[in-house]
Amino acid sequence: MSTAARPSLSAYELRREGWKALTERLGISGAMRFLMQYDPGHGDYTVERWTLFAGVTVDQALEEMRRREGEAE
Repeated sequence: MSTAARPSLSAYELRREGWKALTERLGISGAMRFLMQYDPGHGDYTVERWTLFAGVTVDQALEEMRRREGEAE
C-alpha cells in the first residue's frame, strides 16, 4: 500500500503497514529486536524544557546553536 495513495491511515492500518515494512526489511527476528529497543523514557520534558530555556529567546537560542556549529567545524 502506498501512503501517497492513502495519506490518512487508521491506527490499525498504520501498525499493519509498519510491521510489514519492518519484517520485509529486517526479517521477523530483526523487527522484534528493533521493537524491543523502544523506550518510552521518563520524566516530563515539558517541565524540563521550561526550566532549561527559562528566559532564553528564540534569537538567543539560534545564536548559541550557530556558535556551537562554528566550533564543531
